[in-house]
Parts: sequence; structure tokens; C-alpha cells
Amino acid sequence: MAKLIDRRSFIATAAVSGAALALPVRLAAQPLAVDARGVRILEIAQREVARAGDALWRRDIAGIADFGAHSSLPRFHFANLEAGTVTSYLVAHGLGSDPEHDGWLHLFSNDIGSNATSRGAYVSWEWYKGKYGTSIRLGGLDPDNSNTFDRAIVMHAADYATPEHIAKWGRLGRSNGCFAMAPGDFMYALVQLSGGRLIYAEKLGIV
Repeated sequence: MAKLIDRRSFIATAAVSGAALALPVRLAAQPLAVDARGVRILEIAQREVARAGDALWRRDIAGIADFGAHSSLPRFHFANLEAGTVTSYLVAHGLGSDPEHDGWLHLFSNDIGSNATSRGAYVSWEWYKGKYGTSIRLGGLDPDNSNTFDRAIVMHAADYATPEHIAKWGRLGRSNGCFAMAPGDFMYALVQLSGGRLIYAEKLGIV
């Protein structure tokens, strides 16, 4: 069963979120019009938020990671369920999911030491300072990602998750299973997704 942070522990760090509003936020690389694709993303977000139930503290915005798309495409979708909008960014997958490093996620794994991406629903926790600077802790809500906390799977910024990396190599670099985003884009995630919101990862093939 996934480990959950007590709400009181979160309150102790929640004050940090106010400071996020002062952080420089880069505009989304690819706002996604609410066409058929956008509607589908919002439907998935609504479904997964409902499925997560009381594990979430906030239900206004959800992150949907479509690992059926190549890493060179904006495939991490911020679904605003209140405004009915979707905005998309680049996100890296784990090296254990892409051993040939061709930019495609070939497999998911929940195993400790696999360095792979895990499928399923996650809840975002608080910010912390780690190897990659300010990051967002995550908790796994499904059997397929139940080792999220023990594997230290988080959201963080990384230079290998930038458009410049794609321009040079044709794909993003790989994480150790974490959701890695370009540093400027990750500032948006800090504001929009931390504090008890849902992240859902699957090979959806929407983009």
C-alpha cells in the first residue's frame, strides 16, 4: 500500500506554495485547443480524479502523462477541470523504460532499481530540496506504482528535458523513473500540481 503524508505535515510546508506565485513561469510550449484530443484528456483527468477519491486534497487540476507519445512531443498535459483547458509540456521517461534510448517508452516497471517509469495514478505531495533542486514528492495510488515513495520517484527539473536537447539529439534524455521537465516548464508544475493533486501516467497515444 502506498505511503501517504499526513495532512498536518503538508500544512507545515504549504506556505511555500504562496511563494510560487512570484516564480518566473515560462509560457506553455504547446497550448492544446480543446478539440477532440483536449476533450479526451479532460475526460481521462475527470475519471482518474474521481477514481482517486479522498486520496487527493485538490481536484481542480490534474497532470496527464501520455507515454504513448515520443519524448520529442509535449506529452505531459495539465488538465484544468474548472476552466476546461489543457496545456502541454515536454516530460522525460525512465531509462529502464527505454533501454535503446530511441525516445519511446517501451515498458513500465514498479520494481525497485529498475529506473523505469511506472504507470498509474499518483498524488502530489510537498516541495523539497533534492539532487535536482526544488522537486515535488509523489505517492503511488495503484499497485503498478506502489513503490513510488521507496523508489524516490518525484517530479523535478532537468536540462535533458528541454527543447534544446531535442534539437541536438532528436529526443529527450532519460530519468531514473521520475517525471523530469525543462527547468522553466517545471516552475509551472510547482504552481499548478503540488499540494495533493493527481498525476496519471499511461500509454494513451492521444498526441
